Amino acid sequence: MKTTLRRLVAGLWRRSYVRWRSSIQVRVVTSTLLISTIVAVVLGVFLMQQITTALLDGKAEAASQQLNEGLGILKRTPGDGGVAEKVAKELAARSGPSGLYEVYLRDTREKTNGGVPTNDLDPSSIPRRLGKALQDAPPGEKVWTIGELGRQYHDPEPALIVGGKDGPYELYYLFPLDQEQKTISIVQRTLVGVGVALALLLAAIASVVTRQIVIPVRLAAQSAERLAAGRLEERMKVRGEDDLAKLGRSFNDMAETLQEKIYELETLSQVQRQFVSDVSHELRTPLTTMKIAADMLYEHREDFQAGVSRSTELLQSQMERFESLLSDLLEISRHDAGAATLDAESLDVRELVLNAVGDVEDVAERRGSKIVLKLPGEACMAEVDRRRVARILRNLLFNAVEHGEGGDIVVTVAADRDAVALAVRDHGTGLRPGDAQQVFDRFWRADPSRARTIGGTGLGLSISREDAQLHGGWLQAWGEPGVGSQFRLSLPRVAGSELRGSPLPLVPAEVELNRTAITDLEVAE
Repeated sequence: MKTTLRRLVAGLWRRSYVRWRSSIQVRVVTSTLLISTIVAVVLGVFLMQQITTALLDGKAEAASQQLNEGLGILKRTPGDGGVAEKVAKELAARSGPSGLYEVYLRDTREKTNGGVPTNDLDPSSIPRRLGKALQDAPPGEKVWTIGELGRQYHDPEPALIVGGKDGPYELYYLFPLDQEQKTISIVQRTLVGVGVALALLLAAIASVVTRQIVIPVRLAAQSAERLAAGRLEERMKVRGEDDLAKLGRSFNDMAETLQEKIYELETLSQVQRQFVSDVSHELRTPLTTMKIAADMLYEHREDFQAGVSRSTELLQSQMERFESLLSDLLEISRHDAGAATLDAESLDVRELVLNAVGDVEDVAERRGSKIVLKLPGEACMAEVDRRRVARILRNLLFNAVEHGEGGDIVVTVAADRDAVALAVRDHGTGLRPGDAQQVFDRFWRADPSRARTIGGTGLGLSISREDAQLHGGWLQAWGEPGVGSQFRLSLPRVAGSELRGSPLPLVPAEVELNRTAITDLEVAE
């Protein structure tokens, strides 16, 4: 039972907190209600104190006048025997049938029973501290206090007790405060009711006022969300000439300008893509003719002089590079236009790795690099596009050879239930902080002054990332200066499924071990 109640309270608290955080209207209304309640309580307490003080002061003034009258009667009464009884009866008769007050007259010369109460007054209603204060007071001074009026067979009730003395006599008046207490209770209930009504009224007013502001803001937020989602025709309804109407017109002007700029950019991008595609296609025919001519010259290079033969070889290599660049431009234009398609089939990724290594191995040997394979013993099957994954592998391997500085190149393949991954690790110059993202930009170079030594177009890594994303996978880079770099390709086993993780770490294991060892050494020192 306690657990259920605790969960219910926790749920209500969470929902209230979320509502508080997400709604301006709730915060304004709650703040207004809280502040108005505090103000109402403070004013109520102040007014109650003022009213209570005024009632008691009025009662004390009337009691003081009544006491002066009683002391005058006591002074005019002859001093023969039975003075206390005579005066007490006369004063009691002046109280009237409703009993406006009670009188207690005491002769201080009597040590045993010098007091004469009226009616059924309990003499203990006179506090001892009040009697002592009256004894110590100078002649003519009056004392008073709030106490309890006790009668036989009745419950005690609050009363104002005033006292004065004349010679050996002490005269006390006890005025019941039941009417004043009723008045104070009525005033208190009225103040509470008015305070609650005022707080609720202010909260309702705040709700209405904030609603007039919040609703247009919410509509603006909804319009902005639709605009961000691509609905560029979204506009706000504008009414009136106030500040909120100005906000709506400004939003609509912004949306109009944004739509025009986006349309211009889309048109420009489409023109650029179409231009690249058209130029690439138009260059295909003359390039084919030039390639045929270059091939013929290359085949007969031995019949030429040494200088001409070398020029023929250079012409052949540059024509091959030009052809690769044209192919890459066509591929990039297809990705930009959204026309790239995935021809997926179930393949063993290890086979693709072996084929790609075979294509690059001769170039790696000429650069002094050795390709080390770390392949699992079992098949790593995945639904991939053979041509695109093979191109990614060749680009990564050629990039590792280019920047590996003659060091070993390690190719690792791993798989789990949902994904396959391969990593290409080199031990060359590495990457500076921030280069891991820029390395996939088109025509980007870590060192602009450095020329490409094994060809390449500057588009290989960019196309590789596009191919990886077409598979729903990741192509990521890591590197440190002087340590080397690693590129990791992660692909889902099933085409179209979501990739949630990679079987291989992005940072090589030996680098992590070195970092841990250095950290442990620093801690030990």
